[in-house]
Amino acid sequence: QVSLVESGGGLVEAGGSLRLSCAVSGSFFRVNDMGWYRQAPRKERELVATITSGGVTNIVDSVKGRFTISRDNAKNTIYLQMNTLKPEDTAVYYCNARVHYNPYSVRDYWGQGTQVTVSS
Repeated sequence: QVSLVESGGGLVEAGGSLRLSCAVSGSFFRVNDMGWYRQAPRKERELVATITSGGVTNIVDSVKGRFTISRDNAKNTIYLQMNTLKPEDTAVYYCNARVHYNPYSVRDYWGQGTQVTVSS
């Protein structure tokens, strides 16, 4: 059984910073790409940033220069450092991981979501 555990959300004033963490736990063979998505009220879930097992990152333009994604493969954990937060960053942030649960099978897993609220 594989699970993703997120932490680090909260309430912050505009211009502030937060750091999200997401750890993959359970029994699996290998963790491949991981990423962060977010869903604001009355909007669809959208990609924020991804990172490969080799450390190659992709960050969407709306947060580029403010958010940084990083990874600790030894801990099967990714981080999202969010700086200069804006009210429009308010959303539930979800962690995603593509996991080989055995050498031949892979599937996507999602975390439970963590709320980030930025006040103006």
